Amino acid sequence: MVKEKKKSPSVIPHVKFFGTGIVVIFIGIFLALIYQTYRFQKKYEGKIYPGVYIDGVSFGGQTTDAVKNFFDKKNEPLKKINVQLVFEDKVATISATDLNLFFDGALSGTQAYSIGRSGNIQADLLSQWKTLTHGINLTSILTLNESYVRDSISSLSQGIDFAPEDALFQFENGKVVTFKTSKEGRRVEKEQTLQSVRNVINNVALGKINSTPHLVVNLTVENVGPKVTTANSNTFGIKELLGVGTSKFFHSIPGRIHNIELAASKINGHLVPPGETFSFNTTLGDVSAQTGFAPAYIIKEGKTVLGDGGGVCQVSTTLFRAVMKAGLPISERHAHAYRVGYYEQDSPPGLDATVFSPSVDFKFKNDTPSYLLIQSSVDTNNLTMKFEIYGTSDGRVGQFTKPIILSQIAPPPDLYQDDPTLQNGVVKQVDFAAWGAKVVFDYTVTRGEQEIFKQTYVSNYRPWQAIFLKGTKV
Repeated sequence: MVKEKKKSPSVIPHVKFFGTGIVVIFIGIFLALIYQTYRFQKKYEGKIYPGVYIDGVSFGGQTTDAVKNFFDKKNEPLKKINVQLVFEDKVATISATDLNLFFDGALSGTQAYSIGRSGNIQADLLSQWKTLTHGINLTSILTLNESYVRDSISSLSQGIDFAPEDALFQFENGKVVTFKTSKEGRRVEKEQTLQSVRNVINNVALGKINSTPHLVVNLTVENVGPKVTTANSNTFGIKELLGVGTSKFFHSIPGRIHNIELAASKINGHLVPPGETFSFNTTLGDVSAQTGFAPAYIIKEGKTVLGDGGGVCQVSTTLFRAVMKAGLPISERHAHAYRVGYYEQDSPPGLDATVFSPSVDFKFKNDTPSYLLIQSSVDTNNLTMKFEIYGTSDGRVGQFTKPIILSQIAPPPDLYQDDPTLQNGVVKQVDFAAWGAKVVFDYTVTRGEQEIFKQTYVSNYRPWQAIFLKGTKV
């Protein structure tokens, strides 16, 4: 008889039972987590999640309305704050109304409530966990009418700022001598002052310094040194005359003569450092009644009208001629809209240069190794003016060909316009006829046999109509 082998007891049922138990435990934990998450979400439905702070104050479990109410209370003392901007004896006060200073509690509440609510479930759960365990501190939003503060600083600075004055020189007996010493200027640093206002207001609003209705902010003012000082007058290397330009202005009205003399004096004695570009408008500065200019005829918007500074173009035109004689590169020059008789009294047409700040300028560059000195003189008896440019010659010679008139157009017929402000029978000429023309000339600078540069100038002058006003007043 064959004995049957005993079968060893099977362990498979125990393994299955153990594995099933693990799954049940995990499912239980998972369901518990879901339940706790559900309870957590229900608890903070419509409320800020725990761990959210604003300026260190906890707002977890509160509504956005509670945040707004909190900051509304903080806004009450801010409604009384004003800022005094001070420099020496100059003071400007900005009222609380104009400051429009307040904490934006509604926006802060919205920001706090949005933590953990991006709409991405996985990211939101992670954010809520981090906020709960580590916390997050938001910064309150303090609103300030910076535009008004900026304008107040700018307005106050007008009585504080003044530009530095370069030393002015003249060439006498073969050397440069000073006739006007340099002066320092000063300037309100507007952005730094605005930042000081921000800092003081923030410190008061956040309780870092004692609250007071009157906040004093001292303007940040810095000295501005001149580019050219009296002390360095011996280092300019100015040795000789490089170029001369002249013009005549017969029949100019007194206001025009005054403006020519004033504008020339503002250019006189200026130095142009090596490598720098001279701007006529920048050097001349503001042209207005406030700076001493008188009304005289100017070309504006297609008309000849009385305006402050009429005659300034006589000065820019004369300097243009001197610059060409000196052989300097010209980076900007504009012809007049029409031919002006003053500039053809001692010259053919085409050798003029108009200016009108800020868009129309006359500029040239000092490409020599030394400083250039610009010197002007006006003879009001003989109604002539002259510019001289001094420096150190590098052997260059500036020349320009005689301007050629390529074509001409006759002026339109005279125009008569009724004017009820003039007595009947009175006729007054307010604009003058001029032939239109296309004029061309070449400006060439050479050194020995070498041509350094050549520039062709083409001026297109419009035909200009004479205009007369006829009085109709009875």
